[in-house]
Amino acid sequence: MKSSSKASVILNCAFWGVIVTIIAVALFFSNKAHPLKELVIDYVIFGAINVAVFYINYIVLIPELLKKRKKYWLYILCFILLIVASTGIKVLVGLLNPEHVFYYESDNGLRNHISMSNYVATVVFLAGFFLVSSSIIRFAVDWFSDERVQRNLESEKKDMELQFLKSQLNPHFLFNSLNNIYSLAYQKSDKTADAILKLSEIMRYMIYESNDSWVSLDKEIQYVESYVELQKLRFKDGAAVEITINGVIDGQKIVPLILISFVENAFKHGVANDHSDPIKINIIANQKILHFSVSNKKSAANKDAIGGVGLNNVERRLQLLYPERYKLNIVNSSTHYTTELMLDL
Repeated sequence: MKSSSKASVILNCAFWGVIVTIIAVALFFSNKAHPLKELVIDYVIFGAINVAVFYINYIVLIPELLKKRKKYWLYILCFILLIVASTGIKVLVGLLNPEHVFYYESDNGLRNHISMSNYVATVVFLAGFFLVSSSIIRFAVDWFSDERVQRNLESEKKDMELQFLKSQLNPHFLFNSLNNIYSLAYQKSDKTADAILKLSEIMRYMIYESNDSWVSLDKEIQYVESYVELQKLRFKDGAAVEITINGVIDGQKIVPLILISFVENAFKHGVANDHSDPIKINIIANQKILHFSVSNKKSAANKDAIGGVGLNNVERRLQLLYPERYKLNIVNSSTHYTTELMLDL
């Protein structure tokens, strides 16, 4: 609302500023004397009529008849009646003051008479000019306002969808991690306490640090590494994972929790204990591009009968947060599953 009011004030001031400037310049360069009564009639009385025509259309006719009630024919009728009324008032004022309205002094000093038909045509044109001008300005203001409202609605919708997607990530991750810790506890493994501690560190990042719209790339990579360490505790001989990091990761920013789903998917559906064919996580970063890839050996035994929200979730977040700024390539061969993400930082 504040934005539309500001646009309305700016456009109205600009319009009337131009009108007043034109009148002032015309009077300044005029070589003829203008009696006070003539100035009052032309610029006070007729000026007030023009302003009234402008704002009756601007404040009443367009908002009420066009925008609110959609009475197009009634608006056209009122538009015409407003021209007729303003013309009639000006003609009446002219008839009462003919020497100041129907006569003008030419450059050679002669007084010339303005015919009624020419006078009526002139005042009709002026009334139409102010009505059309007020319509253009009003529609421009409404357009700016509608555009802002639409942008706000789209932004709110986007924020709500992102919050929903993010809310899915935490329970999804927690559900899988608790399953893993439950397996350790069921086996009475000495690694259970370490797994719980590692999970608490990860959840601290997810709950607190990831609330920001952007996080540092190095923290996001540390989070991925912590998740890998947690997964290694599941296996007696540790998980078979190779993490390669190249490039510069200091000072870079990234949307939080955007990488973890790819790694989680590799552990969930892949073979994580084959040291001859490990899960491979490759990170290459520079000042502009992040290349992130995860490859894992496929295992039918690890298929989830229900399916997860991870990859669908992260792809939707990429569409919302990195429009036209990412490339996601998924290769699903008979033996391996590979995801490659190219991200404009």
